[in-house]
Amino acid sequence: MGTGMDVVDFWVRSWTSDDLAGARKLLTPDVETEWNFDAPVDDEEMLQVLHRIAAFADEVTVVTRTDAIDGAALIYDLVGPFGTARMVEFLGVENQKINEVRHVYDVTAVDRYFPGLYAN
Repeated sequence: MGTGMDVVDFWVRSWTSDDLAGARKLLTPDVETEWNFDAPVDDEEMLQVLHRIAAFADEVTVVTRTDAIDGAALIYDLVGPFGTARMVEFLGVENQKINEVRHVYDVTAVDRYFPGLYAN
C-alpha cells in the first residue's frame, strides 16, 4: 500500500489538528469537492468548514477507515459540546496528492450541534 495511505494519514492529522496549511498542501489545484450541505462548495470553503469543526469540536475521531488503491473512505465522529454528529469522507489519491474530497454529513445533527457551520 505504502505512500498513498501516508497522504490520507497526513490529511486526517492536518485538518483534525486545525493545520489548514498542511491540509491545503495535499490538495491538487483542480481537486474535486462535493458535500451534501445546501451551500456551494470549493476546496477553500471545505477547508474553512473543516477549520470550524476542528476549532469548535471537543474531539474529532476516526470511527472507521477503509483503504482502497486510489484513496480511502473514513467515518468521523464530530464530538461537540452538545452532541455528536457524524461525517463520512471519501478521498481520491493520485501521485501523493488528494484529487477528490467528498463529504457526507449527518446534516440534522450538524445543524443541531454545530449551528452555522457552513453558512457563508
